[in-house]
Amino acid sequence: MKRITLFLMLICFAFSTNTKANNIQVNNISLENLNEVSNWVHVEFDLFWENSWRISSGPSNYDAAWVFIKYRVNNGTWTHGIISQANSTSPAGSTLDVTSDGIGAFVYRDADGSGNVNFQNIQIRWNFGSTDTNDIIDIQVFAIEMVYVPEGAFYVGGTTGNEANKFHSGGFSTSSSYRITSEAALTIANTSGNLYYTATNSNGGDQTGVLAASYPKGFNDFYAMKYEVTEGQWLAFFNSLTENQKTNLDITDATHKNSDAVISRNTISWTGGTASATTTAPDRAVAYLDISDMNSYMDWTGMRPLSELEYEKACRGPILPKPGEFAWGSANIASNDYTIVNSGFSSERVTNPETNTGNAMYSLTNGTIDGPLRNGIFAASAVNNNREETGGSYYGIMELSGNLYERVVTVGTSQGRNFTGLHGNGIISSTTGNGTVSNWPNNTTGDGYSFRGGSWLNGADFIRVSDRFDGASIIASGNNRLGFRAARTAP
Repeated sequence: MKRITLFLMLICFAFSTNTKANNIQVNNISLENLNEVSNWVHVEFDLFWENSWRISSGPSNYDAAWVFIKYRVNNGTWTHGIISQANSTSPAGSTLDVTSDGIGAFVYRDADGSGNVNFQNIQIRWNFGSTDTNDIIDIQVFAIEMVYVPEGAFYVGGTTGNEANKFHSGGFSTSSSYRITSEAALTIANTSGNLYYTATNSNGGDQTGVLAASYPKGFNDFYAMKYEVTEGQWLAFFNSLTENQKTNLDITDATHKNSDAVISRNTISWTGGTASATTTAPDRAVAYLDISDMNSYMDWTGMRPLSELEYEKACRGPILPKPGEFAWGSANIASNDYTIVNSGFSSERVTNPETNTGNAMYSLTNGTIDGPLRNGIFAASAVNNNREETGGSYYGIMELSGNLYERVVTVGTSQGRNFTGLHGNGIISSTTGNGTVSNWPNNTTGDGYSFRGGSWLNGADFIRVSDRFDGASIIASGNNRLGFRAARTAP
C-alpha cells in the first residue's frame, strides 16, 4: 500500500505583499481524500487576500491568485507538484482554473464584487505519484497575486509625445498609433498595415523582422503579476534551492550587489552554505537580479515573461494613447520629494503623496530615499483612490511606471522575436538553477529583453508608457534599477 498520510509535514508559504492592495495568505493546509489506487490526494487550504475585485464594465476584469505546489520527499530536493482540474473543488463564490499542463491554478471571484476574499477549504488534486509508507513529505503551497487582462484589440505607441523609439503605424507619421487586432503574425516595416517604431537612438531595435503568430502580442487574454517581484518572493524561491543552485543565483555576490549590506534599499543577505538568505524588507521590489536569475524564477513558478506589446496593453488597456502618458493614463505626474514612514515594514507608506496628479517613484520624487519602494505603496498612501493618485494601470496593475524597470520581451532583436510564449514547467537546472525554457531571452547575454517603465533613478521621460529608450538594449547583469514581473497566458 502507498501511504502519504504517515509522517506528513506541511509547510505553508505564500508569495505575499502585505499592502493595502492584497496581503495574500495561504492558511490551514492539509491533505485530504487520499486515493491510493490512482495516486492522488487533495491539497486543502484557505486562501485570503484584501481588496479583491471583479467588474463586468469598464476594464471588465478581475484579480486572481496563481497557486502552485512544491514538495520534497525525505528532505530531498524540492519538486514541482502536478495538479489536475478533475476532482478539484472550489468554495462558493470562487472559480478554480487549473492549467492544462497541471503546473498551477488561478483562483478568483466567480461574480462581480469588491473587498476582501477568504476562500476556505479549496481542494486541489495533487497527482503525487509513487511514495513509500515511511516517506516524510513536506509541502509548500505558494500564491502570487495576479491581474486578468481580457482579450481584445488595443493600441501601441503613437501620439504627439517625444518618447524614444516609440511604436507607430508603418507608412504614417510617428504620431499615428498602431492597433493590434489579433494574434496573427506581424511584419515590422515602415509600410502601410505594418508595425514600426522610430529610431531615436540605436537601442530601439533593428526595425525589421516578423513576429510570428506564437509571439504574445497582447490581443489574447493573459495574467500579469499585480506587482513587481519582491525581496520576500525572491527568497521564498532562493531558499528552496540546493547549495550549488544558490551559489549560482546569489544576488549578493561580486557579479550582482557584491555585498550583504543594504545597498540602494536592497536588504538581501546570504552567508553561504546551507544557511537561508534573509531580508528585512520582504515587501519591497527586488533589484539586482540578472537575466539568469529572473528566468530561473519565472521557470520555477510556472510563468513566463511579458512581451513589450503586452506591457503597453497592461498599462493603457483598449484606450487610444495620450501624449506623454504614464501607466495611470495621463501625462500628469508628481514632482516633489516623497517622505516615507515605517521603512521596510508592510505598513511603509508615503506621508506626502500628491493629489490630483500621478504618483510614482522616479528621480524627482526620490529625494533621499535612493531605492525602490514597497509594492503597492501608492494604493495605500493615496488621498483619493483613483488611477492617478494610486499609480494604477487601466486594469489595476501597479508600478508599471517607475520604481523598478520592467524587463519584457522585445520585438527589436531576432532573439526577442523568437519568443513563443512558452511557460515555465516548475523545473530548473538541477546543477546551476538556471531556467531551461526554449526561446526565452538569452540567460547569458540578456539578448531578447526590453527595458520599459523606468525606475526610481530615471527621469519622467523614461517612465512613460510608449518610451522605448532601451527597447532592445542588451544588458545581462542586474543593477539597482532593474526589476521584473511575470505573466501567464490565460487557460
